[in-house]
Amino acid sequence: MDIEIKVKISGPDGSAHTEKVATFSKGAETMGEIGLSISESKELLLKLQQKIVSAQCAAYCTTRTRCPCCERKLRVKARDEMRYRTVFGDVTVPSPRFYHCKCYDGPAKTFSPLTEILPDHVAPELLWLETKWASLVSFGVTADILKDVLPIDARLSPDTIRRHLGRVATRMETELAEERFSFIETNAVQRQQLLLPEGPITVGIDGGYVRSRAAGQSHFEVTVGKSIPTDRPSRYLGLVQSHDAKPKRRLHEVLKDQGWQENQPVTFMTDGGDTVINMALHMAPASEHILDWFHITMRLTVMQQYVKGLAHDNEEDAEKLARLLRQIKGFLWNGNLHDGQLVIEDLVMDLVDIETDYASINALRKTAAEFQTYVANNKDMIPNYAERRRYGERVSTGFAESTVNTVVGKRFGKKQQMRWSKQGAHLMLQTRTRTLDGTLRAKFEQWYPGLKPQEETPMAA
Repeated sequence: MDIEIKVKISGPDGSAHTEKVATFSKGAETMGEIGLSISESKELLLKLQQKIVSAQCAAYCTTRTRCPCCERKLRVKARDEMRYRTVFGDVTVPSPRFYHCKCYDGPAKTFSPLTEILPDHVAPELLWLETKWASLVSFGVTADILKDVLPIDARLSPDTIRRHLGRVATRMETELAEERFSFIETNAVQRQQLLLPEGPITVGIDGGYVRSRAAGQSHFEVTVGKSIPTDRPSRYLGLVQSHDAKPKRRLHEVLKDQGWQENQPVTFMTDGGDTVINMALHMAPASEHILDWFHITMRLTVMQQYVKGLAHDNEEDAEKLARLLRQIKGFLWNGNLHDGQLVIEDLVMDLVDIETDYASINALRKTAAEFQTYVANNKDMIPNYAERRRYGERVSTGFAESTVNTVVGKRFGKKQQMRWSKQGAHLMLQTRTRTLDGTLRAKFEQWYPGLKPQEETPMAA
């Protein structure tokens, strides 16, 4: 069975021509012969792309052969070639260079029409695909995936993909406005005149660690977050605070993209760290800051494990300490901060008086003292968790903990052996968060208006 594929191209002037694209000889005796193979489809797509791109570029150059002011035909300076990288392979097209007309008032004497319309020499959709997949898996795996399913040039390397991703992320960074101390722009009277907001927004912010490639530093901290509106898609946030100069602006842009307005309630749930608290301060007038329950119980659980070890050496004191820990948990859960702090003080004092040979007693004393300071420093952020739970409100940033795993662990940590610079990790976080929440394609459509809209589904965590 012989198959011949032709393409008919009609130009802007009405002229049309038909060209043969590919021919195939296919059998019909076995399952493996049915349909196009991957190699045949790659060959077909590449040849088809060459015909279409060449025709489009020639048509565009034709429109630029005359001066837009006086309609005088422009002289040709040179006839070069341009290599344009597309999703379906690299295409080489003629790229003429023209002299400007005498009536042109600019500094340049010549210009290239294709350089104006294709300044990067890379198709937007190829840049999008490279950025999307490199944000999810390693650069090497991304190169292998694209080569397997598309007629991508065999010379495509992980370093090329890394540079392209960095270019995309850097462009996002340049579009970010300047940092501000406060983002509250209205007064109380103006906020009363705003339309009723759609519903509250909950923002969880937490931190993770990434392997550092800097000498003398094993890891550095990254900050990630997740913004969850009542009835709109969630958004991710990621940055390296020791590198980023605009953390508050970045959080503000995420909220603004979700349709947030200044009379809309926002709950910021953090671990009590100064960096994440300062990031959310003066962000929204109708906001509350809550110390998430997870980090309280995590510290209590550590102390409970020490007490279990103490029980092998001193059962009576261990039982007393366990009872105090249960009381602390109950008081804090119900928002009884006064009694909770009193019991914490009793716990610290009892630990000082205990005489034991237990090896970890000093570690337990230190943990209890640190917990006492932790609660005292964050007392204004401890609500009545039981009441919030009864009304169906969030009491913990468990979703933020999973966000750390999704955004950081699966790309930067776990079995990944790569070490990162702060700048490289920060740029990767910008593209990865947009890939995970499904907003990367919309950003490319904003940059390239002619790009065909495509619905992008948020990636599964």
